[in-house]
Amino acid sequence: MSATSDAATPVDAQPGERRLRVPSWATELLTGSRGPALGLLAMCVVFYIATPYFLTQNNLLNIVDQTAILGLLALGMTAVIVTGGIDLSVGAVLALATMVLGWLSHDQGWPLWLSAIVATGVGGACGLANGLGITFTRLPPFIATLAMMSVARGLANVITDGQQIVGFPDWFGNLSTTRYLGIFTFTTFVLVVLYAAGWAYMRYRSAGRELYAIGGSSEVARLAGISVRKRTVLVYTVTGLLAGAAGVFLAMRLDSSQPSAGTGYELDTIAAVVIGGASLSGGVGSISGTLFGVLIIGVLRNGLNLLGVSPFVQQIVIGVVIALAVMLDVLRRRDSR
Repeated sequence: MSATSDAATPVDAQPGERRLRVPSWATELLTGSRGPALGLLAMCVVFYIATPYFLTQNNLLNIVDQTAILGLLALGMTAVIVTGGIDLSVGAVLALATMVLGWLSHDQGWPLWLSAIVATGVGGACGLANGLGITFTRLPPFIATLAMMSVARGLANVITDGQQIVGFPDWFGNLSTTRYLGIFTFTTFVLVVLYAAGWAYMRYRSAGRELYAIGGSSEVARLAGISVRKRTVLVYTVTGLLAGAAGVFLAMRLDSSQPSAGTGYELDTIAAVVIGGASLSGGVGSISGTLFGVLIIGVLRNGLNLLGVSPFVQQIVIGVVIALAVMLDVLRRRDSR
């Protein structure tokens, strides 16, 4: 570890120039592994004081249920951002998957379970296309996934000519409402299992650690013998699969398939990962941090709803939170030079 003096003058600073510097303990506290957890705790305390309805069992379980979809998307996005990429297509891929599910089960007469598998696979195919476009045609991740966002959203509307599909069997909807052990629905149970698996993969598997190396410097990672292309394609494919699964889960929750589903989800997903401590420049991020980031957005929206705050104002608040998270990341990286 290298130590820097607070009194040292930055190399790139001009004579007489004053730069805002944040103490190292503050940036570590706010952007390290403890930061999101402390932020979530502080937010819960504020809403507990502001409204008596917040800290009730039903409301807390409702927050978990509401964040299940965002949690699935953010899980894949964490790996993407750790590698230094971005995926703007997750919301549109979710919409395409949910429409494929409804179209196959209602219009084509397929069994619902098989339709759900195919819908999830369609999401994976979209992610595979993203990964191949980024690695083999050298498209920037922003452009490749922006194009997929447009294609997937268009296909979601073409399938049923922009019409929603309503009405799934009761057993399907019950998967998102029936609580086992008084806590977990099927969707939240799957989310917990996937987050545990993702945490273990990123922390203990060499392949997971390689993602951080790719995000730090893809060229250095390649010279170190890491298959950068293979890992990148895999990351985007898994992200697509998770977006497809999120589309199936959303259909469970809404009892319908809507081509407009998932609009704006890509921004919330990126926000959750960044709030959780990931760096948009790559090489930094964690599954546990993302989980706290997802819960922060869920708690923030839920608490503001309980207080009767307008949804438009909620977007402003979340935007400010995102800006602060990115600003702290920039300050941390600058001070570590």
